[in-house]
Amino acid sequence: MSYSVGQVAGFAGVTVRTLHHYDDIGLLVPGGRSHAGHRRYSDADLDRLQQILFYRELGFPLDEVAVLLDDPAADPRAHLRRQHGLLTARIERLQKMAAAVEHAMEARSMGINLTPEEKFEVFGDFDPDQYEEEVRERWDDTDAYRQSRERTASYTKEDWQRIQRETDELTRRFVALMEAGEPADCEAAMDAAEEHRRGISRHHYDCGYEMHTCLGEMYVSDERFTRNLDRARPGFAAYLRDAILANAARHTS
Repeated sequence: MSYSVGQVAGFAGVTVRTLHHYDDIGLLVPGGRSHAGHRRYSDADLDRLQQILFYRELGFPLDEVAVLLDDPAADPRAHLRRQHGLLTARIERLQKMAAAVEHAMEARSMGINLTPEEKFEVFGDFDPDQYEEEVRERWDDTDAYRQSRERTASYTKEDWQRIQRETDELTRRFVALMEAGEPADCEAAMDAAEEHRRGISRHHYDCGYEMHTCLGEMYVSDERFTRNLDRARPGFAAYLRDAILANAARHTS
């Protein structure tokens, strides 16, 4: 059984031009020719093409694919292990880019009325503008984002400094509870979590308990959030999340 170049292109989802190129470089030379000199592909040729496309999907260049298929000394497992590592790293980067970041949502508004010097004075080494594109793409059509922009559009440097002082004081309360060995579901921790929720509602957007629990989960699922929060104390992000969940449970049960 043999197949024309058009049939093979249809089977494999590639172009005829691609098959011609593979033939020209010796990567996939059809096993036969018709009386008119047209390429004819065998089942064995199709098996080889499947392997070629598999490696190409993984990102291997054509010269490496040729080595993998034709060099008896080549170790396909070593190549696959390397490519697996590259793919894993790529997936991790994409997951970070796609993560829902409430911190980024607020950051877009934080820099509206501040000069670069003022932003550094208020926020330290956190750059609100670095998430601008991500925030716009993910949150621009949400009520929370619009509400936050409306509320913060007129905030001055002094306003942001006051909000930052409130945030720092609340963080110190949480850290003190952690250092005292108090569980995240103790009354004091839940009270602090309630103040955290009210602060978001007061300064940014209406934050109900369901929204607050989503934010709490985000604090530990997004490593950017976790890393930033854990600067106060290792484990703070998880402790804050647990306090938020406990507080929501006592108000909604």
